[in-house]
Amino acid sequence: MPDKQLRIHRARAERPNPRPTMLGIAGDSAAGKTTLTRGLVEALGTQRSTSMCVDDYHRYDRRERRELPFTPLHPDCNYVEIMEQHLRLLATGSPILKPVYDHSAGELTRPVLVEPHEFMLVEGLLPLHTKLTRACFDVTVYLGPPENVRAAWKIQRDTAKRGYRAEQVKAELGRREPESARYIRPQRDLADIVVSFAPIEGRDDPPGTPLSATILMRPTIRHPNFTEILAKAPTKAVHLALKRDTDGRPVDALHIHGHAPPEESTMVAKAIWEGLDVPDPLPDCLGRLDDGRRNEPLRLAQLILLHHLIRDGG
Repeated sequence: MPDKQLRIHRARAERPNPRPTMLGIAGDSAAGKTTLTRGLVEALGTQRSTSMCVDDYHRYDRRERRELPFTPLHPDCNYVEIMEQHLRLLATGSPILKPVYDHSAGELTRPVLVEPHEFMLVEGLLPLHTKLTRACFDVTVYLGPPENVRAAWKIQRDTAKRGYRAEQVKAELGRREPESARYIRPQRDLADIVVSFAPIEGRDDPPGTPLSATILMRPTIRHPNFTEILAKAPTKAVHLALKRDTDGRPVDALHIHGHAPPEESTMVAKAIWEGLDVPDPLPDCLGRLDDGRRNEPLRLAQLILLHHLIRDGG
């Protein structure tokens, strides 16, 4: 299948300048946003989907930020108004000239042309920060792993890919914490879906056991019918529960157990996919981590988002 492109909703894609289906994924640094987005883009195909990171709207490079009293998490460190304008243009199917921030070098580089396709995936620190940005999205997601998990991921990433020492990353995490609490984590309450990858509390799983996932599905949008899906694919790998959200309101919580046999999770994945009634096989790229291993909770989280993109894009 060329470019692993899903053969779905072709008539819509052939209309002149169609409005894309917009997905916004917010979360703190190293929360897993890029990994989640990458699998979705690979499944949809680059001819059908466009992704971008709103962290490219940083006002200052790494050298300039050393003299500033705030971090990249602060709205004043970002061109929020330009981000709003660009998202509104993309949401109407219009191209933009997007700034680029090179995370490896910590430098602002030459802008690039971004042309929206049928599906537009936007991730970063602050995509849900303002009412105007939120209004651009059809589906919104917040990635919120426990802070100890995120810190471990950030240390691993920034030492391996961005040239930092572990001590520097830990110090930066401490410096960013007040702004994370003030500007990043409040986006959790504004998202349609909240995804958290974490070990199961109280279990003594051996080292290397994949993290489990909890996916909160708020009634702000229509979600897959997991009562029917789990009836078709009965398994102990996944269970649905009704719990109280942070505001006390009831919310559906899908728990995906990382310790479960992959074949049980695969039954659920196939049931979700079959419910979309598309002619393509279940994409093999879903759930892939940077090291090539497959994480079943990640795969199911990506499938839920694909369900929203494909269904809402019809």
